[in-house]
Order: sequence, then structure tokens, then C-alpha cells
Amino acid sequence: MSFILFEKIDSIAKISLNRAEKYNSFCREMALDMQAALDAAAEDKSIRCVYITGIGKAFCAGQDLAEAIEDNGIELSQIVTEHYNPIIEKMRLLAKPVVCAVNGVAAGAGANIALAGDIVVAVDSASFIQAFSKIGLIPDSGGTYFLPRLIGMQQASALMMLGDKVMASEALAMGMIYKCYSEETFMDESWKLAQNLASMPTKGLALTKQLLNESYANTLSQQLVLEGQIQVVAAQSYDYKEGVNAFLEKRKPEFKGE
Repeated sequence: MSFILFEKIDSIAKISLNRAEKYNSFCREMALDMQAALDAAAEDKSIRCVYITGIGKAFCAGQDLAEAIEDNGIELSQIVTEHYNPIIEKMRLLAKPVVCAVNGVAAGAGANIALAGDIVVAVDSASFIQAFSKIGLIPDSGGTYFLPRLIGMQQASALMMLGDKVMASEALAMGMIYKCYSEETFMDESWKLAQNLASMPTKGLALTKQLLNESYANTLSQQLVLEGQIQVVAAQSYDYKEGVNAFLEKRKPEFKGE
């Protein structure tokens, strides 16, 4: 059975981490399958949202350490540069919204993959752990980039150095995630969120994502100039015209994602 399940459901690509007996920890095959799934979602124009979750009790426990310490196995540098870095870059460059629906523990690289999503939601029993310090490693998979920007340097430093477990409700309170849901409502509510995004102006959402990515490196003046340029591109889309016409005609818009 594939370690990554890829399903196209209407206009949503559902990507499920499927190594439940190992708490969805990554091995090389799984990481390469994940990259292929993200590529497939990017290339299919009919897909307008990507929904990532885990099978079983965990979202993702990070790297399978048994693979990392095998004699004559994969070097740690390869694991970072060939497995995780491409996954994070593909998620952030994907011109469609990515929902990470955290169904259980998200630890190490698993936590940072989740936090690379555009919108992160979790079941209230889920937890996030920057587990790297426990074994003498540093946070990878974009953790040192995203986490301080989400929750501030002081909180990020403490979580990364101490390796504290953060429950979903705490993650919500500190701004790490968007929402958390009860066990009973998690699947329905997180899927409704993906459905809502898939019905929206996909090109406009992709341009918004592009601007957010660029904002990390730009000055305010540079960002203002870029917003002006990208707004012109957005105004040329079918969905902009449909949105304006629907507003004037007092009806619900029917966006095509174009």
C-alpha cells in the first residue's frame, strides 16, 4: 500500500499520510511519494484546493529515525535536502490553497510540514512538538522560518529549545494555527473549509499566497509596489469580473478559478 494516498474529490486533492503503524513518520519512499502528490495537485487545473491529513492516530511524527541511523543508509543531509526541503517548497509555491488538517500528534518535521500550510486546523486532542532538541538536532523543514513568524521569537525559541508539547487549544491561543475542532466535528468542519476554498477565486487566492511569500523578504515600500502590480493581474481574471457582476446583480458568484 502506498505511504501517501492521493484522492481527487470534486475539485479538492486529498493527500493522506498513510504509514499509521509508524505514526506517519517519513521514510524516503514516503517523502518522494509526497512530492509526487503535490506535483500532481499542482498540474491538475481542475484541482482548486489541497487538503493534507494523516491516517490513524497521528498527523506525522517526523522522520523515521531507524532509517536515519542505518549503516550505509541515507545521510541526514540527503534527508533534509532531498526529502523535506522540496516538500516545503512545493507546498509554498503551489498556486492553490493548502489546508493542513492535523488529526493527531505533529512532531519534528511533521509539525513543520503542517505549519507550512496556508491554513492549519487541528482536532482538539492534537499536539505540536518541536522534538529536535531532544536528540541534539535543530528544527528543519522550515521550522526556524515559519514558527517565529507565527508566534514570535520568544515563544518559538522556547518551544524549539525545550521541546514542549503544545496542545491544539494552546496552539490556537498563541496564533500557531487557525482553528481547532472537537473530535466529533473535526473531519466535517475541516473538509467544509477545503470545500469553501475550492469554490473561491483560485487565481486570486494564489496571488495572495504569492504576496504573502514575498512579504517575508520585502520592505514595506517594495511590498506596496508589488501589491499594485499583482492587483492589476488579479483584475484581469475571469473571477474578478464574475465577482463584480454578481455583486452588482445581487446574486451569488460562480467562480471558475480562472
